Amino acid sequence: MGILKTYLVTGGAGFIGSNFIHYILENHQDVRVVNVDALTYAGNLNNLSDISSDSRYEFVHADICDRAAMTETFDRFKPEYVVNFAAESHVDRSIESPEMFAKTNVEGTVCLLNAFRALWEREDGTYPEGLKFLQVGTDEVYGSLSLDEPDSFFREDTPLNPHSPYSSSKAAADLFVSAYGDTYGMPVNITRCSNNYGPYQFPEKLIPLMINNVLKHDSLPVYGDGLNVRDWLYVEDHCKAIDLVLDNGVLGEVYNVGGHNERSNIFIVKKIIEEVSAATGDALIDESLIKYVDDRKGHDRRYGIAPDKIKRDLGWYPETPFEIGIVKTIRWYLENGEWIANVVDGSYQDYYEKMYAKRLGE
Repeated sequence: MGILKTYLVTGGAGFIGSNFIHYILENHQDVRVVNVDALTYAGNLNNLSDISSDSRYEFVHADICDRAAMTETFDRFKPEYVVNFAAESHVDRSIESPEMFAKTNVEGTVCLLNAFRALWEREDGTYPEGLKFLQVGTDEVYGSLSLDEPDSFFREDTPLNPHSPYSSSKAAADLFVSAYGDTYGMPVNITRCSNNYGPYQFPEKLIPLMINNVLKHDSLPVYGDGLNVRDWLYVEDHCKAIDLVLDNGVLGEVYNVGGHNERSNIFIVKKIIEEVSAATGDALIDESLIKYVDDRKGHDRRYGIAPDKIKRDLGWYPETPFEIGIVKTIRWYLENGEWIANVVDGSYQDYYEKMYAKRLGE
């Protein structure tokens, strides 16, 4: 069977991107996936080693901010679908280096939009059928919810109110995507997801960081009082949502993707201690490893997504309860110790020392 669709996936060597590439290749036969990644600290081609010889997969080592490289890549592969995962994505890093986030997340997105437009826009300003530019966003663009209002949620029409350099850069990128849809008639969608977890996540984020530390009996740094709440979405459920929006999403629409799994940070940490201790039989893994540290600047108190629209219009539903997803995730990290060891290299250690050593008194 011939190729019906070419997907250009940016940031495909990262956490969600690599999971998405696996998902597409496993669930669609007549496709080609082009992975464009600059291979910065969180990009890891080992995430995709099992499909590197798949004839439907291509890798392009390039930065989305490189206009010439993007033009050449779009002209060469002529992708019908573009899924933009490429982003600097850690709030702590954005506080330290906001300009890096503005460059990649905003300028890079505009570069991709221009390459897509240059490839596909007809002389009369229209586009062929079957095209889509999908921007993968975050619920952090909406700001923060109160712990005292558990029935309040982020919806697609919630005003954007980002609080960190990271979320501000993502909000700006979303607005550019919407503007290209409105101004140039580009076929676009935006998805905004809650906190993802699952295999291949770089160990600066909460869940893999805690799993990695607890296995080494290292301190488990918890910001503030640990009561900040996030909605946790298993990464495979997120991939299914993106797949649905690509094929069936109404052009120009935003779709929130949430997991219905709100948990406090301290609950997550204690759950990881419980599950890893049970899985390894290690009696030294207990709550004495928890160490509360000074809170992060501008730390949003609660995120909660209402995915009613994507459930109603596209039939998507988060299939993985947190209690099942966290066990699957822990099992994956326990079975892939070599992956963690290869990821936790000098650059990550330097970052860990900078962000946590002083708070932990190390």
